Amino acid sequence: MTQEFDSIVAGARDAFARAGTPAELENAKAQYVGKSGRITELMKGLAALSVEEKKTRGAAINQAKQAIEAALTQRRRSLADAELEAQLKAEALDVSLPGRIREPGGLHPVSLTMERIEQIFASMGFDVADGPEIESDWHSFTSLNNPPNHPARSMQDTFYVDIDGDDGIPYNLRPHTSPMQVRYAHQHIKRYQEAVQRGDPMPEIRVIAPGRTYRVDSDATHSPMFHQCEGLWLGENVSFKDLKVVFTDFCRTFFESDDLALRFRPSFFPFTEPSAEIDIQFQSGPLAGRWLEVAGSGQVHPTVVRNMGLDPEKHIGFAFGMGPDRLTMLRYGVNDLRLFFDGDIRFLKQFR
Repeated sequence: MTQEFDSIVAGARDAFARAGTPAELENAKAQYVGKSGRITELMKGLAALSVEEKKTRGAAINQAKQAIEAALTQRRRSLADAELEAQLKAEALDVSLPGRIREPGGLHPVSLTMERIEQIFASMGFDVADGPEIESDWHSFTSLNNPPNHPARSMQDTFYVDIDGDDGIPYNLRPHTSPMQVRYAHQHIKRYQEAVQRGDPMPEIRVIAPGRTYRVDSDATHSPMFHQCEGLWLGENVSFKDLKVVFTDFCRTFFESDDLALRFRPSFFPFTEPSAEIDIQFQSGPLAGRWLEVAGSGQVHPTVVRNMGLDPEKHIGFAFGMGPDRLTMLRYGVNDLRLFFDGDIRFLKQFR
């Protein structure tokens, strides 16, 4: 009898050992201690035995059953340990790898240029003005001597927007920051009027207006959204000579080079008369010998001065407009404007 039960226990242990998954182990268990398993069948056969035989054989069957269940528990534990170990290996961290370092950020190259422009002109006594990017048609064009149907508007096609209102005035994404000339003067007109009433000289208007602008244009050197910096200096005795001195000093400071020449080419802008394009020429370096256009300028048109609420017979001066994006390209040797707006970290990290 003992040999019979030892054989059953040995068979169960062998079957459990061959089970490679919990499902296979449960199938092996059913063969021995399931409803139709060998131990269950042996216990059913006790009914036909005498009382003494039941005690003896029943005790042997229970002993074999306990041994089988102990082997089953041990194999379950082994499979669970093996599964856990495999999971840990799959999710293991290689502590020998370098950690992920969050690199410090930096300003965009155009932002660096804008800050540089503001600092240079602030050192010359210019205020920095900021205004809305959605402008009325009057501020964008009419106040700047550019009335409806003027042919110069075709050079500044812009984006119009729908705004609920009762004034009937069209609104657009501003094509330049020139509206800030009129806005800034209106914001400070009371100070000018009080000076006139006291008999004092009118305080000068000396301001730059950097910001985003929008036009229907896109190629390697133009973008539908770009940056512009408008400048204005009005006073009682401000001339083109002052414009040349101010802009020459700005360019030489911005590019950190005294080896730089300027020239003024006659041009046309509705808001200035006379008007001129400003070109610069480097005397050394990769751009040496080439004239490069960097700004438009001119004496502020009398109509624009009147729209500021001032007297053009007393208040004269100059205005200029330049593109910080182009200045950034020249300063850093970038040949495609679109690189500034692609968001490529490999390109931008060079300017940190």
